[in-house]
Amino acid sequence: MDVFLQTLVAGLLIGGIYALIGIGMTLIMGVMKIINLAHGQLMMVAMYITYVLFEQFHLDPYFALLVAMPCLFVIGALLQKYLLNPLLKVDSILPENQVLMTVGIAMVLTEIIRFIFRSDYRSVKTGYSTATFYIGGISFNIAMFIAFGIAVLLTVALFFFLLKTDVGKSVRATAQNKEAALLMGINAEWITVLTYGLGSALAAAAGTLLLPIYYLFPDIGGPFTLKAFVITMLGGMGSTIGAILGGVVLGVAESLGATYISMALKDAVAMVIFLLVLIFLPGGLKTLTKI
Repeated sequence: MDVFLQTLVAGLLIGGIYALIGIGMTLIMGVMKIINLAHGQLMMVAMYITYVLFEQFHLDPYFALLVAMPCLFVIGALLQKYLLNPLLKVDSILPENQVLMTVGIAMVLTEIIRFIFRSDYRSVKTGYSTATFYIGGISFNIAMFIAFGIAVLLTVALFFFLLKTDVGKSVRATAQNKEAALLMGINAEWITVLTYGLGSALAAAAGTLLLPIYYLFPDIGGPFTLKAFVITMLGGMGSTIGAILGGVVLGVAESLGATYISMALKDAVAMVIFLLVLIFLPGGLKTLTKI
């Protein structure tokens, strides 16, 4: 029983951070109606920013959030404004040209980072990276516990922004019905720029929070793009609450798979659950909760 509880706790902690990744992709998908296949690579760029701040300026990774998130917000907003939005005005045989552009962005970002940092594995080791504390016989990794707490605070702040501010309500209106939002005087083009920047900033937060416990290399973005996609589909496309559920489900599934099956197969277990949800709940987990 103790092993199961330990595994569950580990899954919940990592799932809370996965939720940030999923929420970022869900926001972009909800407003732009596309899958952002550069999501993990944007997260990877934030991880390298955090790494440089730690190595060169000895800035704690969690304080580096104050730099990495604004940087990725600006990068994301510029990519959206100058590379993605113009595609909306171009007639194309492929209506998914924006998706193809995100694939190109992902490849370029990866190769730029590889050129600058090579393909070496790097890491950030702090005094708390491997430290733990115990509650009732269950161990908690301090780095993961702090990261989970920050992820919860960022999620609460996001919901406050979306529900209580005029700009946040404009984002929600654009996601629900872009044509109606335009008729109401909302600048939909500006909202898409803001949303892509916000989604990129959330991905940056997740990457920075994970860096003290992950190795860093240029190709780390690909697997996290896949995780973000899985989380978004699990939770139900366009549902921010569903993205939280999807992140937690994925984290717990990976943790249980690593403990009871094999560490090497933990990703496969998560993919099996993903396929089962697509088969039996094609609308995602939100269909169970009416969210």
